[in-house]
This record gives sequence, structure tokens and C-alpha cells, in this order.
Amino acid sequence: MKLFSSLYDRVLQWSQHRRAPAILAGLSFSESVIFPIPPDVMLAPMAMTQPQRAWFFAFLTTLASVLGGIAGYWLGYFAFEPWVLPLIEWAGYQDKLATVTNWFQEYGFWIIFIAGFSPLPYKLFTVSGGMLQVMFIPFVLGSLISRGLRFYLVAWLLKTGGPTMALKLRTYVDRIGWAMVIIAGIAYVWTR
Repeated sequence: MKLFSSLYDRVLQWSQHRRAPAILAGLSFSESVIFPIPPDVMLAPMAMTQPQRAWFFAFLTTLASVLGGIAGYWLGYFAFEPWVLPLIEWAGYQDKLATVTNWFQEYGFWIIFIAGFSPLPYKLFTVSGGMLQVMFIPFVLGSLISRGLRFYLVAWLLKTGGPTMALKLRTYVDRIGWAMVIIAGIAYVWTR
């Protein structure tokens, strides 16, 4: 079944849209506050199909993501009790909040750095950082360094492959997609 190749083609089309940089910036900003989809899904095909603009796309993604992180920080700082906490309780994420809080207390600056670079949900750390009133300047610096490293790495990897990589990836995208679905299913069953 060719489900993933049609999605791949669609994403490549979106990456060529004249408003793709604005969409990338909006996605990067919102992912740092509330949105569940990481900006890499837009950055990667844009850097791959337009390698001459890959560094600009990485810069745009980094800037928008850090600004979104700052918005998440202020959301946690000023509106945690009245707005954010009820949403966390409604979604049943109290245990995740407790884990993130413990990580902040144990690792401080480094948890922002790790969350910004890794696939951990960065938004949990931005809002929690504000709620816990961690020092703002180290928070911003950790976000800037980690998000920059991550997005410039993605841009470099896909810029290097360029349009040739896009064609090769198209050949294997369905196999890769279904393998990831199977792995996710096994991981879900195993952790239950």
C-alpha cells in the first residue's frame, strides 16, 4: 500500500509553495508552545529540495522556535494556574508534568538544552520553565543553542543530499513508513 509515498509527495509540494517559509515559521513557533508536530517535517523537505536556501530555513526555524519557547515560558510564568494547569489535568498529563518538574530541579539549564535538541516535546519544557520561574536568560540561551544545533544539523544533512536524496528517499519511503508503524505498535504493546 503506497500511503506514505503519497504523503511524501504532498509534503514535497508544500515545501515548494510560495508561502512555505511563513508556514515553516508558524509551525516552528506553535510547536514550541502547543502544537504536537515538530518543524522538522517542513524544514527537512524544504532544505532537501532547495539546498541553496537550507541555511536560511534553519535560521528561520531556529528563530521562530526560540520565540515560541519564550512565549511558552511566559505562558507558564503568568497563566499556569488559571489556564495551563486545567488543560494538563484534563489531558491527564499530571505525571508528565511531575517528571519534567523533577528534571528541571535536578538538571537545571541542561534539561532545556537536552529538550531543545532531542525529540522530547519541547513545549512541555518551555511552559514548565516559566511555571518554575527558571532564570530567563539561561533558558533563552539554552533554547537558542540547542534548537539551532538541531535545525542546522537537519538542514545540513538534507542540503548535502539535495534533490538526489529526495528521489532516492521516494523509492524507500513506504517501507520506512510501515516499518516505523510496526515499531511504534510493538513499542506500545510492549510498554503496556
